[in-house]
Amino acid sequence: MILEVAFIAGLWLALNVLVTRRVLAVARHLYTPHRMLIATIWLFPFIGALMAFTSTPSLRVARGVVDRETPQDRDAEHDPAPETLAAAGAPDFAVTEHLQWFHELPLLDWDALAAWAPPAMPGDERSLATHADAIERGRHAWLLHLREQLGAHMGLFVNKDAYVLSSLDDAMARQTADYVTTARARIERLLRGVAQFPGGHRSILLVLDDEDTYYRYVSIYYPDGEFSVSSGMFINAGCPHFVVVRGHLQQLEPVIAHEMTHAALAHLRLPRWLDEGVAVNTERRVAGAQGSLYTPHELHEMHRRHWSAARIQQLWSGESFFRTDDGTMLSYELARIIVEQMARDWEGFLGFLRAAHGAEDAGFAAARDTLGVDLGAFAAALVEAPSDEGWSPQPAAWRSLETV
Repeated sequence: MILEVAFIAGLWLALNVLVTRRVLAVARHLYTPHRMLIATIWLFPFIGALMAFTSTPSLRVARGVVDRETPQDRDAEHDPAPETLAAAGAPDFAVTEHLQWFHELPLLDWDALAAWAPPAMPGDERSLATHADAIERGRHAWLLHLREQLGAHMGLFVNKDAYVLSSLDDAMARQTADYVTTARARIERLLRGVAQFPGGHRSILLVLDDEDTYYRYVSIYYPDGEFSVSSGMFINAGCPHFVVVRGHLQQLEPVIAHEMTHAALAHLRLPRWLDEGVAVNTERRVAGAQGSLYTPHELHEMHRRHWSAARIQQLWSGESFFRTDDGTMLSYELARIIVEQMARDWEGFLGFLRAAHGAEDAGFAAARDTLGVDLGAFAAALVEAPSDEGWSPQPAAWRSLETV
């Protein structure tokens, strides 16, 4: 018996060491969530190693990707980043004078660009198209300046629906741009009536080489402090775009689908929990459900232990999506479940989304008026809380919330 236990323990240890070394070796060449994978290996005997092994490409494939993406001078692929833009009947727009620099990366003054662009007259398709074209040329100019700062190995691939700024090889950049086109069409079909991609504007995807560059970029838009771990983010500031860490197209697909859903719903200015809940559900429909470290039963037990009247206020305010512990994952999961259950009445749910436009009460009044649902009672029932007292959104208390 002792020998059998020793043999199994030795086999487990050897397997974990081998798979951990594989994950670390691949992570030197490609972005992978290696910390999470290594934790999975050691927390879940045998199953964790199997999950990590199947989730990681072989070292040969990783090296092959690097070989195809060896930094090269791509300046010949592009005209120089323009210093000015011209428009009929208006002075030139000085692009370089309106660049603002953060962490040695350029951002364009989008308000100045909008003020320069020929005015868009409601109902006048020609003026709307002219305005959109001027803005689009400004976006393109900004991407070329950003490309120059990120390095000559970066390329800007363009199709009718997307800009993809990345170091991906031409074939993978084309695949990624084509996936953006496909994802846009699927999201518009799934969220017909509420999804809205701005007319005349391509979706912008920045695929950054590594986590350091990714966090250097996204920290421009968020205050200093700890970030919850992520590999992709939709940024709706001035020029809506989304940014991800480079990896295999298959790894990027759910991130693209999720962030593009945010882009399609940005015009509604939804409460964060609702925006994230719709995005996670749409991501699953577009890119397929991703594996989970936990079984549904384990997740349910985690929800029961985690959520309380105090912590649910962090969900309604949006604060819990920025936690640096399991509270972030549980916030996304609870938002997904709430949306999934509400959307069983699809037409009613679409009405709820429209009514929640710009809501400052987490959508409480909109849910009550369109679906006859009390958000607090609904969430409490889903996690089997003993009472729903204090679970309804309380906006007056949000500013004083502390992490609990």
